[in-house]
Amino acid sequence: MKETESTNPELVSLIRFLKKQSREQKANIWHDVAKNLSQSKSARATVNLSRINRHTKRSDTVVVPGKILGTGNIDHSLTIAAFNISTAAAKKLKAAKAKYMSITELVEKHPTGANVKIMR
Repeated sequence: MKETESTNPELVSLIRFLKKQSREQKANIWHDVAKNLSQSKSARATVNLSRINRHTKRSDTVVVPGKILGTGNIDHSLTIAAFNISTAAAKKLKAAKAKYMSITELVEKHPTGANVKIMR
C-alpha cells in the first residue's frame, strides 16, 4: 500500500516525517521504518513482548514499525517506540520500568538512528 492510499492521517504524516528525517540525517533506519509502516495493516509488524525480551538486553533502544502485543513478559528495562501498543503491553512495559515513546519522539531523541534496533 502506498502512503497516499492510507486513510489514517497520523500514519501518513509519520511516514512523511520518517522519510524526511532519513534524507536530512542520512539515516537509512528511518527509511526502513517508513517502508514497513507503508505496508498494509495486516503486513505490518506485530511483535509480542516475549520476542522483544528474547532479542534485547537492558538499556537497548528498539523501534517496532507496527504494534506491540502483550503476550509474554519483559524482565529488563529498555526504551521502545512503536506506531501502536496494546493496553496489556503498555502495563507490562510500565511494570518493567521500560520507557515507551512514540516513533516521532524516538527520532527526535536519536536523529541518526545510532544504536536503535528495528524489531519486526
